[in-house]
Amino acid sequence: MSKTVDFSTQLIIGGRPLPGSEGKTFETINPANGKVLASIAEASGEDVNKAVSAARKAFEEGPWSKMAPSERKKVLLRFATVIEAHAEELAMMEAMEAGKPITDCLEIDMPETINTIRWHAEAIDKLYDQISPSDPSVLSMIVREPMGVVAAILPWNFPAMMAAWKLGPILATGNTVVLKPAEQTSLSTIRIGELAVEAGIPDGVINVVCGFGETVGKMLGEHLDVDCVAFTGSTETGRMFLRYSADTNLKRVLLECGGKNPFIVMEDTDDLDTAADHATNSIFWNMGENCSSNSRLLVHQSIKDQLLELIVEKSKEWVVGDPLDAATKIGPMIEQAHLDKVMGFIDQANQDKNKLVIGGKRTREDSGGFFVQPTIFDDVKPDNTIFSEEVFGPVLGITTFKNSEEAIALANQNKYGLAASVFTSSNKTAHVAARKIKAGTVAVNCYGEGDITTPFGGYKLSGFGGRDKSLAAHDQYCELKTIWIDLK
Repeated sequence: MSKTVDFSTQLIIGGRPLPGSEGKTFETINPANGKVLASIAEASGEDVNKAVSAARKAFEEGPWSKMAPSERKKVLLRFATVIEAHAEELAMMEAMEAGKPITDCLEIDMPETINTIRWHAEAIDKLYDQISPSDPSVLSMIVREPMGVVAAILPWNFPAMMAAWKLGPILATGNTVVLKPAEQTSLSTIRIGELAVEAGIPDGVINVVCGFGETVGKMLGEHLDVDCVAFTGSTETGRMFLRYSADTNLKRVLLECGGKNPFIVMEDTDDLDTAADHATNSIFWNMGENCSSNSRLLVHQSIKDQLLELIVEKSKEWVVGDPLDAATKIGPMIEQAHLDKVMGFIDQANQDKNKLVIGGKRTREDSGGFFVQPTIFDDVKPDNTIFSEEVFGPVLGITTFKNSEEAIALANQNKYGLAASVFTSSNKTAHVAARKIKAGTVAVNCYGEGDITTPFGGYKLSGFGGRDKSLAAHDQYCELKTIWIDLK
């Protein structure tokens, strides 16, 4: 694979690449070496208004919202095929801009991105509206209609994949969209916007505006002609979109936010080797920059030492290195500020007298990149910082319990509720734990988020208003309308 790629850096508004109206740009950095990759066009208020107007015109005048479902399906399937043809290019962009290992980009992120668009496309002409069981003297229809203009605010940890999680159901249901990528990772989103035009998606259906949350994100959150905001990112920022909505037009707000997820290993687990595999994958995959990462290992006190020994041994397989090296499994943190944040949590864990087992330091500093060693702390207490706060890095905290009731209580002793894993050999224990744990996804005897057919989102501070993935995502981008016809 070539290690060079051309970057598109302009906004996409009404199907055309455009510079920012004020001529401003901002730099995007390669986190593996700290060097500038490209200068991205920064959207102004005028640009945001143009993008929303283009999306509104495309929605109201068509043809997208008025297109027959079968025709919309054909266009989205073609979109997926065009993305697939450029998968290596997009994977390279994400490895260079987000610091994601190229192997993960090629084998996980891009196939998931393509499959997501295809799956939602295939669902378009297989969903039916309803007729209610009303009196025979009336015909009462319950129909779903597209909402209109959706602003999708994307995170930096899975740029293309999260774009697809939003675009798939938003477009499948007939809406138009304004995408705002994270300022750290704009390149693949811009390119996807260009590929949409190439695939024949009508002008104005997908628009891309780049910039910062406090400016472009806020403008979209407060915009009176935006009907819905779909956001993935931190809980703190998610709260802001609720405030923007409350203070303006009460637009629908859909939030997928943070997590501090438990990985529970019960005393009766008969395959600790597999549990250790999943535990290390959960915390170190994508550098731990993953809202569903199981960063709290809750293990029965009688098997903790045995499990920890296995995890430490498997951690040696998680090579920290250049994201463009196929052997690399852990790339850099996304930026200097996030590196400092992660190292701050490690310092706090040391101050809390958590027992450092491995790692705990910055590494590969001579590269100029923002790398952290895979890190494990033992003897973490429920009142310690890394038990309760989301680190969003390759840092695992281990806490022991005496029985399954205590394990479930510890799992729920958190402000988040996104995901959890439970390892046990007992079907009863698995079912009881899965029911009692307050999380949007509970995986049994594995680390997992389900697949495209299963809803993804969280309880408590992990989510609000809806779910990504599955047919549930279609419903959240629709308005329900009752049509009541008197037949008398």
